Amino acid sequence: MNVIICRFLRVWGRSNKGEVGLTKHKNSVALMLHNRSVSLSFQTGRIDKSYPTVCGHTGPVLDIDWCPHNDQVIASGSEDCTVMVWQIPENGLTLSLTEPVVILEGHSKRVGIVAWHPTARNVLLSAGCDNTIIIWNVGTGEALLNLDDIHSDMIYNVSWNRNGSLICTASKDKKVRVIDPRKQEIVAEKEKAHEGARPMRAIFLADGNVFTTGFSRMSERQLALWNPKNMEEPIALHEMDTSNGVLLPFYDPDTSIIYLCGKGDSSIRYFEITDESPYVHYLNTFSSKEPQRGMGYMPKRGLDVNKCEIARFFKLHERKCEPIIMTVPRKSDLFQDDLYPDTAGPEAALEAEEWFEGRNADPLLISLKHGYIPGKNRDLKVVKKNILDSKPTANKKCDLISVPKKTADTASVQNEAKLDEILKEIKSIKDTICNQDERISKLEQQMAKIAA
Repeated sequence: MNVIICRFLRVWGRSNKGEVGLTKHKNSVALMLHNRSVSLSFQTGRIDKSYPTVCGHTGPVLDIDWCPHNDQVIASGSEDCTVMVWQIPENGLTLSLTEPVVILEGHSKRVGIVAWHPTARNVLLSAGCDNTIIIWNVGTGEALLNLDDIHSDMIYNVSWNRNGSLICTASKDKKVRVIDPRKQEIVAEKEKAHEGARPMRAIFLADGNVFTTGFSRMSERQLALWNPKNMEEPIALHEMDTSNGVLLPFYDPDTSIIYLCGKGDSSIRYFEITDESPYVHYLNTFSSKEPQRGMGYMPKRGLDVNKCEIARFFKLHERKCEPIIMTVPRKSDLFQDDLYPDTAGPEAALEAEEWFEGRNADPLLISLKHGYIPGKNRDLKVVKKNILDSKPTANKKCDLISVPKKTADTASVQNEAKLDEILKEIKSIKDTICNQDERISKLEQQMAKIAA
């Protein structure tokens, strides 16, 4: 299985008439997943077979996610049941990268979903085929929340809301759930959101509503809009066609535009979400000749605002990755404020400990008026709290996590306790070695007698 995924960067925009011009562009920065490895490409054309890769998993890589708060950090989930977090050198790979910053172990089956928290630094979500969602503090390598009794069947996808206080999931049991992960409670739930047997997808919108795609009982592709406060009936429900490709939604929260890319389709449809009927407004369709095997989406701060570039996709073919760039046909050299409202920047609004304590914060916004100038990314450092245990105890059900603020006295007591544990462990090992030495001496004496 070969998968090519580009860095997911999000963007949209439209002219005063609501029209969008579409152009193809040759340059791309693509992240490629090939079974067990990842490679970065900054040039067009065929990649050399000896190109350096990120390769540490012992099974196929199933999902990756770039950290929204550090352009050099990615997380990957694999069939080997682990999540790995990688620090990519700022100038790209010159040698293959085999050592992750941290390995997160806690799932009992393959990990098919990884998703960074949108506003809290070093908070990472993973979901596996064990029907479990784990939320990690990557800075300490700990699994702090374990949602292991909410889903009874395979989880198709997970989406954070705007400030990261809630998640929504779509599952094989045909349920869409809205979950408070810190309370480990289901806030809202809809059975048979789409009655068809094929996979669904569910994502949060900026206003708190949930957008879903799925299939009807007659195998027609559907899209729907839901209010989590009342999920008895959808705000809007539209049937599209009878194709069997799962519709993958890509959402731009700045302009409330949703792009739908179906697996096996040769088109990208886009819709605007408004608070007026029919709520989900069809805008247009981009069509091409070849079907897509997958699709990547670039965040807005990765676009060229001087060329009125409003969206960039990376379309996966069987043997290549084709960039698809959408531009608004404007000749003005001035910055187009209506196309580029302030967007989420790379700075985290919260630290991991603050979020686990219960705090929430909206994304910190930046202006793209002068283009996005990347700042200096700080290296990801992982400091494990328990140096005697390299594996987090993620299999145990956690209650609501409340991380107390550490005073100097508390830290001192904890350090003394850890020191005592280390000294006990050292003494135990020394005793074991002495016992083994004695046993070896006795065996050598017995061998000497036998040989004589």
